[in-house]
Amino acid sequence: MTANETKKIEMAKIIHKVGALKFGVFKLASRKVTPYYIDLRLVPSFPDAFRQICDFYTEQITAHIGLKNFNRIAGIPIAGIPFASQIAYNLKKPFLYVRKGVRLHGRERRVEGILISGDRVLLVDDLVTTGLTLKKAAEAVKAEGGVVTEAVALLDREEGGKENLLKSGIRLHALLKISEVANTLFEIGAIDEENLKTILKQVKKQQRVA
Repeated sequence: MTANETKKIEMAKIIHKVGALKFGVFKLASRKVTPYYIDLRLVPSFPDAFRQICDFYTEQITAHIGLKNFNRIAGIPIAGIPFASQIAYNLKKPFLYVRKGVRLHGRERRVEGILISGDRVLLVDDLVTTGLTLKKAAEAVKAEGGVVTEAVALLDREEGGKENLLKSGIRLHALLKISEVANTLFEIGAIDEENLKTILKQVKKQQRVA
């Protein structure tokens, strides 16, 4: 087993340990209904888990994107912002964040922070489903002069997000796939076979739709 595979197992265990994985009936931001939900907003409430996950982001960004290939890091509202802030600090890169809507006072900007025309901006989010949130954030950054070709997320729900973003010229670097996380948690006994099938069935179903 490689060091990267070991790290992925550790990340899956953290997701389970902080109680981020839930089963039931949930509506996502994309308005899709799903039989499971992953709430990574919980992670910053666990300092050790938060540090480990941000360190994993940092390592993977350095190895697979390269620090010379972007000038600034932008956090995606809302869950991506705390991760992006810590990652930018780790990498000594200027930090930005994207607002959900246009601010109707002050500078009336959607991107907060210093963004110079031509800056290459790495988008950071917690997880990706359809990719629509990242796409909208990229459009906001581009509207203010930034260049966006790369995005990173801890988790890909494998529901067409990567492919949709690629159509917009954005390459998604997902550190984990939900199928990997589900299989790992099943192997260590953290979820049962029914839970595993629930997740894998959702992935297969949405991939057919996509």
